[in-house]
Amino acid sequence: MDFALTQEQQDFKATLRAFVDKEIIPVAREWEQSGRYPAEIVDGLKEMGLFGITVPEEYGGLDLDPVSFALVFEELARGWMGIAGVLGSHSLSCRMIAMHGTEDQKQRFLPALAEGTRRTGLGLTEPGAGTDMQSIRTTAVLDGDHYVVNGTKSWITNARFADPLPVIVKTDPSASPKHKGMSVLLIEQDTPGFEVLKDIGKLGYKGPETCEVLLDNARVPVANLLGGVEGRGMQQTLSALEWGRVNIAARGVGVGQRAYEEALAYSKQRVAFDQPISEFQAIQLKLATMATNLQAARLMTYWAATEVRGGRADGPTGMAKIFSSEMALENAIDAMKVHGAYGYSTEYEIERLFRDAPLMSIGEGTNDVLRTVVAKALVSGRASVG
Repeated sequence: MDFALTQEQQDFKATLRAFVDKEIIPVAREWEQSGRYPAEIVDGLKEMGLFGITVPEEYGGLDLDPVSFALVFEELARGWMGIAGVLGSHSLSCRMIAMHGTEDQKQRFLPALAEGTRRTGLGLTEPGAGTDMQSIRTTAVLDGDHYVVNGTKSWITNARFADPLPVIVKTDPSASPKHKGMSVLLIEQDTPGFEVLKDIGKLGYKGPETCEVLLDNARVPVANLLGGVEGRGMQQTLSALEWGRVNIAARGVGVGQRAYEEALAYSKQRVAFDQPISEFQAIQLKLATMATNLQAARLMTYWAATEVRGGRADGPTGMAKIFSSEMALENAIDAMKVHGAYGYSTEYEIERLFRDAPLMSIGEGTNDVLRTVVAKALVSGRASVG
């Protein structure tokens, strides 16, 4: 059993870390606090080809293996979790188009998405429907060679840049079970009736915009129905969200890693009672716990990444996302305790990590819901441990 990254993965991680250390960490706190959009960093992501991490090579992408995919989000989140968000829903949307799109859709969208000259996101959540995706109310009514779409989507990352934005809709609201009436439409930015209403204020996860989107009699060509067949939207979306849980788990590892690094460094610098506080057993216990849980989360995330390569893996990805997201918050809190009052100050990194960490327990399915997903996978035999 080999727990080591391949040489290629190690080199890739080193390249990512060098970029983060040089281009993100020096500006993250200042830009996050001022609300400045990280345009220069996004340009750097384009130059590295990272907008194509889930795009097949034949369409100009990198087509990364799942562990390398996880490394991208781990390293970016170590620098600034918001930057990982710029790539997060984009990469899942690209994967969904690559897996389920028609050849015409792949040819039209994937090359530009891989370059970052086009960007995308996911239009799933609504004001009254989050984890319970089957309760969406956005409808798409066929009218000749177009669908007429009406509804509101919320919490949409990259909404102002998404072109196209895959939006899950009900093409048959009377279908039973409900998921058989759900489809995904690729809605382009210049579509009349498509409007970004507002940016939603957030506790953390600053950097990428998170918006509410209105669809008011938006006319979307039938050619933009993902896969060309109605009623497959739920399956198409869930296949992408499994990779999304690896993404979120890896972000948790990145935030947890940064919290540990900051706590360790500060404990060596801060002197109390004539010695560095790293010499006190209470601080050592915190550092040891942080490091232990961090490494466990990292290994679980890489394990979950290897599992998605073989197909359905809701058990492993759910476990990894639950554990890593909760580790990130625990590490952020313990790092704040190590820093004392300075951990509460906006002059240090810890308060930002503390604000970013809770989102990972919500995104891509809340942890409580994912516990039921994991349990069902175990009971059905789709997942096992031991």
